[in-house]
Amino acid sequence: MKKGFGIKNIAEMLGISVSTVSRALRDAHDINPETKEKVLALARELNFKPNKNASALASGSTKNIGVIIPFITNYYFSTVISGIQEAAFELGYNIILFVTNDEMERERNLIENLDTTSLDGLLISISANSSVVEQFETLLKDDFPIVFFDRVPKDIAASKVMQSDFEGAFIATNHLIEKGYQHIAHIAGPENMNFSKERLRGYLTALQRARIPIQEDLIIYSGFTQQHGFDDVEALLASGEKVDAIFAVNDRKAIGAILALKKAGIKVGEEIGVIGFTNDPISTIVEPNLTTVEEPAFEIGQQSCQLLIKHIKNKDYEPRSVIIPCKLINRDSA
Repeated sequence: MKKGFGIKNIAEMLGISVSTVSRALRDAHDINPETKEKVLALARELNFKPNKNASALASGSTKNIGVIIPFITNYYFSTVISGIQEAAFELGYNIILFVTNDEMERERNLIENLDTTSLDGLLISISANSSVVEQFETLLKDDFPIVFFDRVPKDIAASKVMQSDFEGAFIATNHLIEKGYQHIAHIAGPENMNFSKERLRGYLTALQRARIPIQEDLIIYSGFTQQHGFDDVEALLASGEKVDAIFAVNDRKAIGAILALKKAGIKVGEEIGVIGFTNDPISTIVEPNLTTVEEPAFEIGQQSCQLLIKHIKNKDYEPRSVIIPCKLINRDSA
């Protein structure tokens, strides 16, 4: 197609109005099917590509969704992104990714400087120590659509999509109890994070229901990395507390726990059981294979995106919380 050809040229060639051509290209409902086919056929012949930016300006929609996440290399978040991308593609939206590296200040700066005119809405998983609630609330008061997923702020009136962290932690701890373990440690995430609290609550509830005494010394709070898991278990072993099983807040920490136990000459799964939370592919590589609770990462991404688009299309759509169940993956480490 020659440079400079546009909607006006197609209208002139077919002897119809520019607005009719525009409606045909937008697949509007109020256009004659025969006319629409003529427009589309000529557009294909001329290899015409509509100006998406101009169309977005005219319709008031950018068809862009922002996604703010702590990590991109993490298996869980990469799977969530796949779910978001799938839903966005099916519904005609693009995603623009922002990564905070799990740093509160970077998250704050990103939100403060966000160009909301280039986005229709935001999907957000907050950083570990996030306290950016005021900025989020400002966006919501301006009727800017937001859906939080996985890591969600507790005290904010917005839609949220999560796995059942309480249920997953209860399943994990109860599995250890059913296997005969009585001195179960929990290497937790940061103490202030909502999902860390929920996983701790699931762990404590399982112990209470089994009438197993809660030992505060067997609960260690730290970060989410393999190194954190390794250091937590070394500290547990050095404390002299009796431990026969470990429930880790995620699989990375569980892998670190297994490595620390092996370093100490302890047989994992025989002397001390270990269970994680995620079902990261590394779970099947480590020896012994890691028993874990599977997070529905793809479904969380998919449903988060679908829910956000409902908010985008209907500004009066009421906020809601969606909780997706987890399931136990039984392997050899417990």
